[in-house]
Amino acid sequence: MKILSILLAGSLTLAATSDLVAQNIKQKLDQSYSTFANHNSLSNGLATMHVINSETGEVVLEKNANVGLPTASTLKVITSITALDILGKDFTYKTKLFYAGQIDSTGILHGDIIIHGEGDPTLGSSRYTDTKEEVLLAKWKNAILHAGIKSVQGRIIADDSMYGGIDVPGGWIWTDMGNYYGAGISSLNWRENSAGLNFQPGTINSSAPIANTTSDLSYLKIINQVKVGRKGSGDNVYGYSAPYSEKIVVRGTYGQDLNKTIEISLPDPAYDLAFNLAKTLATDSINIAEGITTGQRLIEEGLTVPNQGVDLDTHTSPPLHEIVYWFNRRSINLYGEALLRSIAYRSGGKTSTSEGAQYVKKYWEERLNIKSSELDIVDGSGLSPQNNITSKAMNRIMHYAIQRPWFTEFNNSLPIYNDMSMKSGTINGTLGYTGYHTAKDGKKYTFTLLVYNYNGGASQMRQRMFTLLNSLK
Repeated sequence: MKILSILLAGSLTLAATSDLVAQNIKQKLDQSYSTFANHNSLSNGLATMHVINSETGEVVLEKNANVGLPTASTLKVITSITALDILGKDFTYKTKLFYAGQIDSTGILHGDIIIHGEGDPTLGSSRYTDTKEEVLLAKWKNAILHAGIKSVQGRIIADDSMYGGIDVPGGWIWTDMGNYYGAGISSLNWRENSAGLNFQPGTINSSAPIANTTSDLSYLKIINQVKVGRKGSGDNVYGYSAPYSEKIVVRGTYGQDLNKTIEISLPDPAYDLAFNLAKTLATDSINIAEGITTGQRLIEEGLTVPNQGVDLDTHTSPPLHEIVYWFNRRSINLYGEALLRSIAYRSGGKTSTSEGAQYVKKYWEERLNIKSSELDIVDGSGLSPQNNITSKAMNRIMHYAIQRPWFTEFNNSLPIYNDMSMKSGTINGTLGYTGYHTAKDGKKYTFTLLVYNYNGGASQMRQRMFTLLNSLK
């Protein structure tokens, strides 16, 4: 009986200690949040925070957690989790190269060469060994040569018709669209829908001429209005263009001591792909008699895009979990828009951004009873300032991911900031962090912290946010 009493007393002591630790974490977080929220940098702004005990599901802190705010790139975690759940971590995209028509005895193709895209955002990307531009173009040239084609009487058709050509989500702003991070989405993406400009700086306030481009953009007119900025002023260059633009205007300043390639978006990535494949074939004297075009351009002319023929090659993308890795690690907006379109297409044959957003809302309403007003999204990347999501909704989705079979891959995609595994977001007065952390005592937490319309510099606000998040350590 005495032993039983001792064991019981010990259990009660452990329980009391556990309750005390939990209470201390709550009190510590509450005090830290109060200090953070009352700082003069938020005198005209707002902070929201939601923290969950990752193991028990208990809500540890909930402050303004039902207020929807712009998310910036923290939205990428919701797109990632939804795509991994719906499509599966091993999902891949296919891009088909084929020809329509007949090859005669002299090697002349009386027909067209078609590249049919189905939304792969990694086609031509330098991030993966098998997707690099030079690798793909060489592979496709060899496939065409192996088929015995020595000349093409028809066209090269880059078929981007699945998504209706190149498009940008509603809510994106003009100053973003012409730059690599504002690149539009197509069913036939190419080289992450961007190209690089290298400038030659001279004297301050003089024109900064373009020394070279990272790819041949001779089919476009680039209007360069960039000036040389003072030393240390960095990159303040912006591209201005829209889908199907034939002119790209670049403005701003390029620091006198800067050594950086400026990435702009491609107005029509499918056309750029056809252009580069034609150039590659020309190195083996394969002429394309009727030139190059895209599927969407043909449709707009009232013509038909060939949808079957003789297969030359099928390129398979990296698996989804590898795409998600770069999506979150490097915050590639194009990948988010591609995943959102894929969710819409695989869920119901839809192809627009808005339809993809509706499927995401419906998905989480069914699984976690999250209302659409808590998850008001308009794109898949967070680039639009019109996104409004509650920290509670985002954090519950993050907590949901922990028990999924692909969680290890997803967690590995999150960058490390402040010695914590979390995704960051920055846009137009918004800063956010969402992620996971294991404290020194072994307790695990899932957290989301968003601030909006703060005063002062972003670096100072980040440090204050890190100080608040340090309460979980």
